[in-house]
Amino acid sequence: MHIHILGICGTFMGGLALIARAAGHKVTGCDAGVYPPMSTQLEEQGIELVQGFGTEQLQLNPDLYIIGNVITRGNPLMEAILEQNLPYTSGPQWLGDHILRQQHVLAVAGTHGKTTTSSMLAWILEFAGYKPNFLIGGIASDFGISARFAPENKYFVIEADEYDTAFFDKRSKFVHYHSRTAILNNLEYDHADIFPDLRAIETQFHHLVRTIPQSGTVITPMHDEALGRVIARGIWSKQDHFGNDSPWQCGQRDAAGEQFEVIHLGKVVGTICWKHTGTHNINNALAAMAAAQAVGIAPSTAIEALCQFQGVRRRMELRGVVNQISVYDDFAHHPTAIATTLDGLRQRVGHARIIAVLEPRSNTMKLGTMAARLPEALAKADIVFCYGEQHGKHALGWQPEEVFGSQADKIKTFHDLEQLKQAIVNCAKPGDHILVMSNGSFGGLHDKLLKAL
Repeated sequence: MHIHILGICGTFMGGLALIARAAGHKVTGCDAGVYPPMSTQLEEQGIELVQGFGTEQLQLNPDLYIIGNVITRGNPLMEAILEQNLPYTSGPQWLGDHILRQQHVLAVAGTHGKTTTSSMLAWILEFAGYKPNFLIGGIASDFGISARFAPENKYFVIEADEYDTAFFDKRSKFVHYHSRTAILNNLEYDHADIFPDLRAIETQFHHLVRTIPQSGTVITPMHDEALGRVIARGIWSKQDHFGNDSPWQCGQRDAAGEQFEVIHLGKVVGTICWKHTGTHNINNALAAMAAAQAVGIAPSTAIEALCQFQGVRRRMELRGVVNQISVYDDFAHHPTAIATTLDGLRQRVGHARIIAVLEPRSNTMKLGTMAARLPEALAKADIVFCYGEQHGKHALGWQPEEVFGSQADKIKTFHDLEQLKQAIVNCAKPGDHILVMSNGSFGGLHDKLLKAL
């Protein structure tokens, strides 16, 4: 079958392209405004990309169009598909129907930590010899790719996103996945462009819980109020928990979280030593170990695997050091993730200066729903540079100058990328740590900074 994917360079759709090709299908795709690492990964895997959404792509005559959730009505290629009544479906629907139904699916859901926890879990299974299939919303350094599929392998680790499926299917993606083991990492309000409030997201999470069989396992933190409400609506599967007062806990640890004891059922079962930081990553590890045990992997094996875990690109990724100035790239864009990321870096670098560079680019942040939380989220940075486009696709619907007005001495706002870069270069000095946070490419700012520095 020839499949043509609209919106192929998104993290999910790009991974799906790799899986579809591994399943024996011919795969092509199109997108606009592509950027690494996904575009690079697709090109390295030999998948043909078409720039834009021109109607001439109908001449490819695929058997099926798979529609990414970035595609809206008015897209010229989509309109042509509808006019000619050509066969199409969503990515999650196709994946669920043609791939996941035959697999033991280990799904990782939650507002924060999905990509990292999915990568940890896939690595644990790989280390244990399970040879997992996977689809992750980022490129795990241990694998070098975001997706892998071999039909003969039994287990499939998937990052289970609560964002909507497609313009014609407003259910969360994860309801399509036939999950058998599910981590619900945490739950906060997000995606203000599609969810009116937190309770609406809780409903989608309970739809996921409803689909897990009695023999399956749902893994949640002990003290998450929103997830507590989700589970209170009803659960029909086995349960496991992580965090304080739970079967899976952190024992003694160092300040940064680079070394910590793992306690399971009240006993220390080992110590994880790795290069990652923060309480959030400790909890991600505990959740991944609980899911691994659900499919038969001993805690000792999981601990040994995590000691070798290399992490995920764009999650506190050190992009380079120039003149003793370190430049990091991180995907953080929600206030909680920003605060957590900064806390982890602060624990690692002590009293060294942290320069935080933020692009509030997600739909939720562009709308300004959580703008008031940003000053507190950025508290552990010494200096903050905030960038917001004034016009175009990623223009902010709020004024950073107004939100940060009371902290104008610490937080500087820019609307021009070149001026932003130069201001950071002028500010930076040896020993500084520059943390660049965005869920997009940020105009290649990381490389521009390293070159200018």
